[in-house]
Amino acid sequence: MRKFGIVLKYELKEYFSSKAFMVMTILFALAGIILLFLPRVIDMSDFTGVEKPGTQQGDDKQEEAPKEEDMPLMLFLDQAGTVEVSVLEQFFPGTKWQEAADVEELIGAVEDQTAEAGFVVKSAAEYDYYVYNKSMTDSNVPIFDEAMRMFYRIDYCAKHGLDLQEVSAMLEMPIQSDVQILNKDTGSNYWYCYFLVIIVFMLITLYGQMIAVSVTNEKSNRAIEVLVTSTSPNSLLFGKVIAGAIGGLFQTGVILGSILLSYQFNRAQWGGMLDMLFHIPANVLITFAFFGLGGYLFYGFLYGAMGALVSKTEDVSKSSSGLMVVVMVVYFFSLIQLTDVEGPVIKVLSFLPISSYSTMFARIAMGTVAPWEVILSFVILVASIFGAGVLGAKLYRMGTLRYGNPIKLRTALKEIRKK
Repeated sequence: MRKFGIVLKYELKEYFSSKAFMVMTILFALAGIILLFLPRVIDMSDFTGVEKPGTQQGDDKQEEAPKEEDMPLMLFLDQAGTVEVSVLEQFFPGTKWQEAADVEELIGAVEDQTAEAGFVVKSAAEYDYYVYNKSMTDSNVPIFDEAMRMFYRIDYCAKHGLDLQEVSAMLEMPIQSDVQILNKDTGSNYWYCYFLVIIVFMLITLYGQMIAVSVTNEKSNRAIEVLVTSTSPNSLLFGKVIAGAIGGLFQTGVILGSILLSYQFNRAQWGGMLDMLFHIPANVLITFAFFGLGGYLFYGFLYGAMGALVSKTEDVSKSSSGLMVVVMVVYFFSLIQLTDVEGPVIKVLSFLPISSYSTMFARIAMGTVAPWEVILSFVILVASIFGAGVLGAKLYRMGTLRYGNPIKLRTALKEIRKK
């Protein structure tokens, strides 16, 4: 135990004395804090919908109307006799409308780009839209569709002696609804689950690779020969993996904690618009911490063992490629299954140690999970961590003093079985 403590202390010192590690942690935390405090510093009311304290309310702002010569020009040709310019001005505020003499004039103006676009209304329910370059954000067609519906109503009411306001009130009767959520709001919880799945995936791949490279470095410079004579391989592997877990928890805790606390402090200024990402319930965060840490330890032991099977750092990626494939497959399956948290696939994944680290907290956040399911899943994960630790230590012990060509995992497992 004393030797394990020495290894753990040394590995932690390597993490926390690394300038890159500390600078990256501080920079990401500061970036999150600065971004989330922006509504207190600058007026972001157009984006958040919340007025910055000390500024005039929207009704008191003196907005200068755009000059007519600055307005974009739109042309129309009314072949159906139904177009009302006043209606077009309501649907397209800040736009200047002008009627073309014929189709050729309209097309020519659009081609010369003197007009932004043109509409040829051929009948009450048909029109042609002319535009020179149609952008991805062009919304003229759906807006003009609504204008056409209004033209039709005006024309129909005029021909049949009906009151347009009464007809509009009947067709556009406002509906009031009050949604009472008795358990979970899956739609609102989806994005922070997505966010947390990505975080735990990045932690496993980043720190797992670092552990594997660290083990290989010790083999390549022969430091392992001294280490294994002074302490046990178990202490070396467990010390590395647990130190990485502490380092990862520290870095994630500082960055994620800074972001979540900053958002809670400025939530009113943001108008609650980022709740879907940063307003995470405590039970989800606790589950994320336990299962995320468990998943990291499970894969950390296996990554350490993969690093012991090679003698050169350039071979680490090849040695751990199979493990990386498993992590990637679990990652994509977890994201895909977020839309069906009550389905059989994610329920099975939430009990498997290779995937429960991400799928169980997603089920807790977005679905209904019985307490026994959470306990059983965590017990399986903890047992698997010890199993991975024992297997990883055996692979580590067998591979640390073997040099030359990379050892295949199948060969290593056969040798362990013989012993």
